[in-house]
Amino acid sequence: MDATTVAVDLAKSVFQLAVADAQWRIVHKARLSRDQFQRWFDNRAVALVVMEACGSAHYWARRLQERGIEVRLLPARYVRAYVKRNKTDAADAAALLEALRCAQIVPVKVKSIEQQCLQGLHRVRSAWMATRTARINTLRGLCREFGIAVAEGASTGLKQIATTLAGQDIPWSLRQALQEMLEEVRELEQRIGQVEQQLTELADHSEPCQRLRSVPGIGLLSATAMVAATGGSVSHFKSARHFAAWFGLTPKEYSSGGSRHLGRISKRGDRYLRMLLTHGARSVLNAASMARRGKRPLDPLRLWALGLAQRSHHNKATCALANKLARICFAVLRDQEPYAARTPIANTAAA
Repeated sequence: MDATTVAVDLAKSVFQLAVADAQWRIVHKARLSRDQFQRWFDNRAVALVVMEACGSAHYWARRLQERGIEVRLLPARYVRAYVKRNKTDAADAAALLEALRCAQIVPVKVKSIEQQCLQGLHRVRSAWMATRTARINTLRGLCREFGIAVAEGASTGLKQIATTLAGQDIPWSLRQALQEMLEEVRELEQRIGQVEQQLTELADHSEPCQRLRSVPGIGLLSATAMVAATGGSVSHFKSARHFAAWFGLTPKEYSSGGSRHLGRISKRGDRYLRMLLTHGARSVLNAASMARRGKRPLDPLRLWALGLAQRSHHNKATCALANKLARICFAVLRDQEPYAARTPIANTAAA
């Protein structure tokens, strides 16, 4: 069989294969179990395997690369357009072959085990943070049912709830359940702290993380998440703008003929990293506002962000600053040098 390319539609226990020859004609199809899929490549000479960048794709890509097979992972969003008629596993596998022929679709870089472990720590922390927030909101709501208004802020609110449960304002029949929920929140905070300690240790031994943390607004979470997503290298990105677009921080465009319209940011790409960059930009902007009120010197980056906030809106300035921070991170990773802020400019104007 003159097979040069194999498209694989991944699943948990059923794998659909479409084998194509040098002229991109499908010459063989197979529907395999997990064990059969692992043995299928043993006695076959395959040059290229293409898969969607989905769950378990990076694991199988590494397994196939160990056999000397080239693997390309394509974004699932772009492959979907090549599915003909009804969606089936066989149609998805055939669509992968058609999408592979499009030179405009950039493959996803295969992640290493270290990258996936680092991303896994972030996912675990996010899940625990969401559970913690849900528990705190439940405690707030139940306290409100008995006329107790809990103050804003997680730390302040938990202290007030603990004081309330120590008193007699909450009926005894409910007080024990709320106390156990409060203890659950404390336990979640300890677990979150342990994950953050692990991230700190990993960041201390990672040069890309140390360089990224020199950028304003880039802290422990942003640096480690960015290294986990990119592997500490941006060589597979065309430019800083493509890097920012990868986070969904560039504006949507709707153009036709001589008419061009740019809208709000696209919000396509890595939602988690976009959130971290946006929070970091908001922190930089707020700190710059406080520095201006205190008449402390500011560097050109912060002066630019403050000027933009005055001309437009605080949220727009935050998104624009997040875009600029993403481009700065691109330069830091590309040049392998820490961020060097320009000389602060004396500021005498009050906000």
